[in-house]
Amino acid sequence: MKEDLWLRQFFPTPDAAVRVVLLPHSGGSATFYLPLARALAPVADVYAVQYPGRQDRRDEEPLRDLRSLAGLVAQALEPGLDRPLVLFGHSMGATLAFELARRVPVAHLIVSGGRAPSRALTDTVHLASDDELLAAVVGLGGTSADVLADDELRALVLPPLRADYYAAETYRWEPAPPLDTPITVCIGDSDPKTTVEQARAWAGHTTAPTAVEVFPGGHFYLVEHQERVAETVARGVRLAAPRGGATEEADHAIR
Repeated sequence: MKEDLWLRQFFPTPDAAVRVVLLPHSGGSATFYLPLARALAPVADVYAVQYPGRQDRRDEEPLRDLRSLAGLVAQALEPGLDRPLVLFGHSMGATLAFELARRVPVAHLIVSGGRAPSRALTDTVHLASDDELLAAVVGLGGTSADVLADDELRALVLPPLRADYYAAETYRWEPAPPLDTPITVCIGDSDPKTTVEQARAWAGHTTAPTAVEVFPGGHFYLVEHQERVAETVARGVRLAAPRGGATEEADHAIR
């Protein structure tokens, strides 16, 4: 699998037995995952998804529907399905990862900072004013207030951010048979958007085992706990690897 319009690879590991695909949060871009991709490079062939409307895709219209977005990302992943696939998605990316797992074979699904699909969001932040929308994002800890005070950056950030919030807040789970994919759920213990109970409800979306890891912190706990998150994903890689694939020695390389 190669870099294309949708996929970014910062630290190629072409001989790795498992591929990991990282899915950003609302308003996020592929580069958010640069530290995690670096940490995982010894154990997996890692790609981060770049959504339309940001960074080098800023001239494209951002998508406002998670199912449509999942369908397009699934097409981009088709050349990479020759190896076991592990998905990691944070916040909106968690729901997107779930929709992807309905479309492509996934060996392990790791969802972060997102309630189970059956626990629908009832927020209406996407209807807020520009200032209110940006204040909500800053309040979650994912973006610096200094950056968002810059008029040029605001103009770049707002369209994809509002589209993503619309997509996340209007998404409604459509009942279907559960996945047969193991799920690991990561959540901050003081996340204002997702409770631990809402995170545990992911167990109802698969017939395979579900594990829940609770981290200290809020919605963007993973920024403070990058090493531990990388270890969690590496465990998923190890479980997904065919015999003789990812080794214990490689797993230790991220620690």
